[in-house]
Amino acid sequence: MIRTEALDRLPVRTAVPALQRALDDRGVAVLCAPPGTGKTTLVPLVLAGLTGDGPVRRVVVAEPRRIAARAAARRMAWLLGERPGGRVGFTVRGERVVGPDTVVEVVTTGVLLQRLQRDQELAGVEVVIIDECHERHLDADTVAAFLLDVREAIRPDLRLVAASATTDAEGWARLLGDAPVIEAEGVSYPVEVVWAPPARPVKPPHGMRVDPALLTHVAATVRRALAERDGDVLCFLPGVGEIARVAGRLAGVDAEVLQVHGRAPAAVQDAVLAGSSGGRRVVLATSVAESSLTVPGVRVVVDSGLAREPRTDHARGLSALTTVRASQAAGRQRAGRAGREAAGAVYRCWDQAEDGRLARFPAPEIKVADLAAFALQAACWGDPGASSLALLDPPPAGAMGAAREVLEAIGAVDEAGRVTERGVRMSRLGLHPRLARALLDGAAEAGARRAAEVVALLSEEPPREYGDDLAAALRTARRGQDGYAARWKQEVRRLSSQVDGASEHGSDDAVVGLVAALAFPERVARARGDGAFLMVSGTGAELRETSRLRSAPWLAVAVADRPSHAASARVRLAAVVDEPTALLAAGHLRVRGEEVRWVDGEVVARSVDRVGAVELAVRPLRQPDPELVRGALVEGLGREGLGLLRWTRDSEQFRLRLAFLHRVLGAPWPDVSDEALLAEPGAWLEPELSRARRRSDLGRIDAGQALRRLLPWATGEAVRLDELAPERIEVPSGSRIRVEYGGEQPVLAVKLQELFGLGETPTVAGVPVLVHLLSPAGRPAAVTADLASFWQDGYKAVRAELRGRYPKHPWPEDPATVQATRYTSARLRRS
Repeated sequence: MIRTEALDRLPVRTAVPALQRALDDRGVAVLCAPPGTGKTTLVPLVLAGLTGDGPVRRVVVAEPRRIAARAAARRMAWLLGERPGGRVGFTVRGERVVGPDTVVEVVTTGVLLQRLQRDQELAGVEVVIIDECHERHLDADTVAAFLLDVREAIRPDLRLVAASATTDAEGWARLLGDAPVIEAEGVSYPVEVVWAPPARPVKPPHGMRVDPALLTHVAATVRRALAERDGDVLCFLPGVGEIARVAGRLAGVDAEVLQVHGRAPAAVQDAVLAGSSGGRRVVLATSVAESSLTVPGVRVVVDSGLAREPRTDHARGLSALTTVRASQAAGRQRAGRAGREAAGAVYRCWDQAEDGRLARFPAPEIKVADLAAFALQAACWGDPGASSLALLDPPPAGAMGAAREVLEAIGAVDEAGRVTERGVRMSRLGLHPRLARALLDGAAEAGARRAAEVVALLSEEPPREYGDDLAAALRTARRGQDGYAARWKQEVRRLSSQVDGASEHGSDDAVVGLVAALAFPERVARARGDGAFLMVSGTGAELRETSRLRSAPWLAVAVADRPSHAASARVRLAAVVDEPTALLAAGHLRVRGEEVRWVDGEVVARSVDRVGAVELAVRPLRQPDPELVRGALVEGLGREGLGLLRWTRDSEQFRLRLAFLHRVLGAPWPDVSDEALLAEPGAWLEPELSRARRRSDLGRIDAGQALRRLLPWATGEAVRLDELAPERIEVPSGSRIRVEYGGEQPVLAVKLQELFGLGETPTVAGVPVLVHLLSPAGRPAAVTADLASFWQDGYKAVRAELRGRYPKHPWPEDPATVQATRYTSARLRRS
């Protein structure tokens, strides 16, 4: 029986007519409704015709997380008086609960991506709702882009709704072709903000690490909230590990402590979402509870102020979640959870002054994540560069380039970026392409089930208590009875059913190492001693002091993170491998040959057998290729600068003269900046550069003479160098004074008496020089770029000051009428 009363209480009901009109008129719409208003539960039922008297339509609802998909389906089924699998069902990776009568199907965005790749028409589906699109998950952005392609090319009748928990919907409206924006008002009660920073400073998060002092403070704040307020407490923490540690610190509290995250057992998730059965509750949750789930009974929110976002270090081949400060938008969403059913309060575990410095919105995942899976999806869609996909933010070129390299290396795309048959098969496994490669190739080497066991461990990182030894973690998972082990076994069954493999052989340790190395060949690492390793990517890696892996000669590093201040990554999960396995997995990175490089300030020539940065065998090279030597010297110049050459005062001044002419007159006068000279060393350093063999040879190259090769000899302008930018200027006294070209204007530093009779300022290439007028002792007396004005206005004051100090020198009242001199008055009279 339909629970009509519960449906009627949902605030989004008032916006449904406008939404239906928008879909009838345009086929697309953006629905903005705060969490708890029913946008995820009532709207799909209405659009499917399961409430009211509208026509029955097949509706697919895409959720960003498995926990949200299950919860939404269960809630809608409950509203209809049914169980999931009837008219409402759900499909997530590894679990499908639908039946022949299912009209509304809730899926994860990842599942919908897979479905679109197999069936672009989405045959039978009439409406797709992309829920929580404001969270900017990469799968949701990709699904939206594919669906817009489908609407434009083959299914103009397909209706599309982007549902958001915020009113920041302008971007989505533009993306959907100026779609109508329908806003639903939520029932919102006032929420008091309590600023509750730690009494003492805590260390900022780095990598996955959160200062234990902050977690202790969060637990204390939960206890304070329980004492000061009524109702249940919802506490936001960045991840599963932090939830477990805060739960431990809340032992003995007078409330039921529940943990909600994507890995929580379904029974726990159901208990949290069903509401309290009497006593008070403390719900410790990740950001999944910001908008994807509504937790009833909450009157108080305790916000740690932290969140997890993906980050990728493309240069080092490291991808992982990292702990960041939650954005202002996330803070508002979290606080709003306290005011859904009555007035509430939010305790923010940071200082009010910090709040204004937080990012306004979380970073779109496409900007910060590893894009290998996205690039494979785009290639399978027929758009390898994702250049024609309708995306709110384009993928960064560097990240797409790195993704393409990964896909080429594992055979998922060809040199042109087109997907291969192997790539299509990988894309349908529901795994990251790296793990898909490990499953396919590992199954061929060691058997389908054992490869699936390792890949399942890698696809969802095991709990920390399983340790850092991947082989030991496998044995723990096999005999485990915890929630992780249950999910792992389910994933093993799913993966092993999708691949064929060889007969099983080899030890568990050997198979684990092989599969991990196949997944992450750039992270294969050789020991350097004392628990330190070097990955073939060139990144150092270190194990904990207590790790049993410290004596291994080679490792396949599965999980590592590198804090911003650290020189090496910290290994969190790895497997022992032998050298043949390491070379098998990372063979595409193996290079044998002559290597001439600039190392520690000198040319080093060697014959090297290496895998990436790991050197297998090295011997000195007595007769290196001259071209390789030249390249090493150019590398040295690029690293250490042009100071490796011989620069005299005259050559430095010559370079400044050329730089002045290039700035003032432009071509054909050459650009002699460091960047320009290093970009084309052959244009001015030959033949000396090709003759050089070591650093000392560079030091013998006269840079000034080399620069003369860049003068515009071909046009004849070179002969005008001394005319346009003279090295010296003759002044009225007869002295030839050096012109300094280092500043914005050329500078002429000359004793004042030597300019008597000179009425106009000298110019260089049409630019007035800046005259530094000096005393007889050579000390600065005045600076002018307009001598005529100085003689008229400034000279009198300078004369009054200097004639007393230097009485033996001439100081006429009218300097225009006397002879310029560099001598005293007596010497001038004798001459």
